[in-house]
Amino acid sequence: MENSTSAGKRRNLVSKGLLVPFILVTSLFFLWGFAHSLLDVLNKHFQEILGITKARSGWVQAALYGGYAIMAIPAGLIMSRIGYKKGIIFGLLLYAAGAFLFFPAAEIQTFEFTLFCLFVIACGLTCLETAANPYATVLGPKETSEQRLNLSQSFNGLGWIIGPAVGGWFIFSGGESAETNKFESMIIPYMIIGTLVLLVAVLFIFTKLPDVQEEGSSETGNTGKYSHLFRFHHFKFAVVTLFLYVAAQTGINSFFINYVTETMPQFSNEKAAYLLSLGFVFFMAGRFSGSIMMTWFRPNQMLALYALVNIAAMMLVILGLGWISLISIYITYFCMSIMFPTIFALGVKNLGCLTKKGSSILIMTVAGGAVCPMLMGWIADKSNMAAGFVVPLTCFAAVLMFALKFDAFGRNPCDYR
Repeated sequence: MENSTSAGKRRNLVSKGLLVPFILVTSLFFLWGFAHSLLDVLNKHFQEILGITKARSGWVQAALYGGYAIMAIPAGLIMSRIGYKKGIIFGLLLYAAGAFLFFPAAEIQTFEFTLFCLFVIACGLTCLETAANPYATVLGPKETSEQRLNLSQSFNGLGWIIGPAVGGWFIFSGGESAETNKFESMIIPYMIIGTLVLLVAVLFIFTKLPDVQEEGSSETGNTGKYSHLFRFHHFKFAVVTLFLYVAAQTGINSFFINYVTETMPQFSNEKAAYLLSLGFVFFMAGRFSGSIMMTWFRPNQMLALYALVNIAAMMLVILGLGWISLISIYITYFCMSIMFPTIFALGVKNLGCLTKKGSSILIMTVAGGAVCPMLMGWIADKSNMAAGFVVPLTCFAAVLMFALKFDAFGRNPCDYR
């Protein structure tokens, strides 16, 4: 009877009456997946039109992911003060503003102003991720929080698939004309993004979205301090692990096109961008299958297995074995799929009244994406692109350690007296 009850709880992903909010919040995951995946096309694009090194092109990621580091704590404070719904709308408006700034960027035509546009987008994305990730975890039973977040993040994978395909079509399809048009090729994709984001913001404005109270939140307003978060051992290790995971994912995404065109010269930039989209198909498939598999397997056990597979896959990538290495990258995408939502959900688990603050700190770790591309680019400039993939290999080793040690970390009670 006990096993039957537990199984029933596992099947109940979303609480009664919260399905529509869950669907709306899940749509946000698609929007920021699209924004992030366009960066990987811009990275190679700027190397071509500006003649910059791989290390300098890493500033594309640094501008976006660095915005997370600056905006994360303010975003957490915004969520705590005005709630999830208003915080989401604020984030959508910032996101749209940054996208529309690409129109004057095409006239200004400087690398620095483009980085500013990406920074504004990052501020909006930080608000969205700070709200949407914990919101998805609390829209149902605590026992299925990791499974629910993986399901929402599956649609993030859809955005990652479409982004490189759209970027490859609009940015690389012009061939040599990109030399003369320079920044103009970026206008259409970002105008599409800005318009779509504004429409979603309007939808949120006119939809009733309950502000779900996390377990342990106090009616008297005692929500704890940021310093209290570091009494939770599992949270501290999640912060470090998520930083390194995002570094690995961003590095692989950023230099996928470089890697393919250098090790398999039969592929052009445009075709390599389409191959990158295929990688995100594996990523999305991993998200959907991972959400289902977590019905039967513990999240940290799956995380450990997938991290181990990725370590082996990165070794094959470093060897530069042509199609074998490309298939290994696709395997890596499949296994990376569950890592962010699983580490995030494990990190905020049982934080109670500190969930919003904990979320803002974990979102800040996305700044790991600002570090890895420049480091990988520096290694590639000194040696070759394949050698740069030793960086994500090291990061996956840290993910493996977190997954294996998670049960031993323990969790402190939410007591601030």
